[in-house]
Amino acid sequence: MPELPEVQTVVNDLNSHHLCKRSIAAVRIYWRRSVNNVSQKCINKTLLGRSIAKVWRRGKYIVIDLDTATRVLIHLRMSGRISVVNAKSPRDKHEHVCITLDNSDELRLHDTRKFARLYIEKGSITRLDTLGCEPLDVTFTSKKLAPLLRSRTRALKPLLLDQTFIAGLGNIYTDEALWYAKLHPKTQSDALAKDEVTVLCKAIKFVLRKGIKNCGTSLGDGDNNFYSLGKQSGRNREKLMVYRRTGKPCKRCGTKIKRFTLTQRSTHLCPRCQKL
Repeated sequence: MPELPEVQTVVNDLNSHHLCKRSIAAVRIYWRRSVNNVSQKCINKTLLGRSIAKVWRRGKYIVIDLDTATRVLIHLRMSGRISVVNAKSPRDKHEHVCITLDNSDELRLHDTRKFARLYIEKGSITRLDTLGCEPLDVTFTSKKLAPLLRSRTRALKPLLLDQTFIAGLGNIYTDEALWYAKLHPKTQSDALAKDEVTVLCKAIKFVLRKGIKNCGTSLGDGDNNFYSLGKQSGRNREKLMVYRRTGKPCKRCGTKIKRFTLTQRSTHLCPRCQKL
């Protein structure tokens, strides 16, 4: 599933296409569930003729603000990806939503597994309100993180994966951040010392910024892998320290990386650097 760096990479690429101030000329839906079963009539009434005001990210959502109180949210889920092509380009059978702009550019939502979703929201009440802190926001500091951790009694990894706690972290970057912070994934959140919270906060920011700098993490070349616009792969795979490195030496101490399952999630760590 694309995490914060992958979604931010897509947003950056969308903004490079200068979508702002472009208006929506047509919307075609080929898989109703991709738009949460909203009718074509409702979509046309809400979106046609509206201009794009801003494209940004919140957590793992791509957010497209329109010139009204309406916004379009896109969650790529497991295997979704976005492309911007000429509207006359032949449609792939896995492109389930096509949004045509007034300059004949077309945003297409491609998803082989049909898990990706597009939501249309009006007004101030939004599903974004349920999300936790933005880890790359200037307000996300160890002073803010410490009381949040103390307020929970959970193992660190499942807590960090909770989108209502911190928005945008997934399996890859949680494992990486915990390795940098030298913290075991099962460590209880309310048991961290002040200096450990400081290191964890810095580690989270570091791995996310590194992921964005490398345009996300692509773990293979299959159709379900992460790709940004133009089917561009991310370069962060070679920079990973523990994720998908089972049996390989830790880049800090040389101990073999181990993999285990925690709350049904594949988890990677160095047993020497990250003692419980």
